[in-house]
Amino acid sequence: MFNKNIKLVITALIVAYAIYQFVEGYIGNGIFLILLSLIFVFLYFRNEMILLAFLRMRKQDMDGTEKWLERIKNPEAALTTKQQGYYNYLYGIIYSQKNLTQAEKYFKKALKLGLNMDYDVAMAKLSLAGIAMQKRRKREATTLLQEAKKLDKNNMLTEQIKMMQQQMKKI
Repeated sequence: MFNKNIKLVITALIVAYAIYQFVEGYIGNGIFLILLSLIFVFLYFRNEMILLAFLRMRKQDMDGTEKWLERIKNPEAALTTKQQGYYNYLYGIIYSQKNLTQAEKYFKKALKLGLNMDYDVAMAKLSLAGIAMQKRRKREATTLLQEAKKLDKNNMLTEQIKMMQQQMKKI
């Protein structure tokens, strides 16, 4: 909705007005305004469109996910670096079912920009390994699988990694 810089300006204005309310003796209003400003701080670090796209992704609604992502105009200016990583990560997941070349481009860009959670990095590398395997690049797929295995600390991707390794033996 708002540019990341506008969110910071709104936060600063709300905090300034909260301080004014404290000076005037309206402590309740000041506390409420400080809590209100925390919403904009949260939305600075977690973009609302990406959050809504993740909700659509949880429901396996790829079209809805893509619609929410398309609402982000000029992602380089509107998003922080990590948010750009997740923006590309979501597009990579969407395109992994449509166009593998596009998906590979988005996953590589997401890894370059950075993702917060090790699980997401492992998932992106696993997806890249699958794409490399389908394009008959066995050495690249093997290294990506090993990296994904190291990053999967909670063993959530163990079955997928084993299945990919079995498929690689057949190639």
